[in-house]
Amino acid sequence: MTAIKGVVSHHAREVAELRADRELAVEYLKAAMADLDSPEDRGACLVALRTVAEAYGGLAEVASAAGVSRESLYRALSPKGNPTLKTLIAVLKTVGMRLSVEPERPAVA
Repeated sequence: MTAIKGVVSHHAREVAELRADRELAVEYLKAAMADLDSPEDRGACLVALRTVAEAYGGLAEVASAAGVSRESLYRALSPKGNPTLKTLIAVLKTVGMRLSVEPERPAVA
């Protein structure tokens, strides 16, 4: 297969946009993490975190800064990954974000 001149892959464009717009990266992860507790959608959340990690230095650099081996990070942030809370927090911290909690629905008074 030959590359078509001037064509950029969807993934490459996504990484570039997330790198260029920090607020977009935050909202992108927020939307993905909303489904973290759903076994069917968990893989998409982990791939979204992997994409943000790629945008903010690449997986090798993020893994090193997070104190995780590159291979472990690749596995943890794969569609069937199961990262520890320690790894999740370390990766988020490395890309300048943190884990947060908010109510699922407004509290009833």
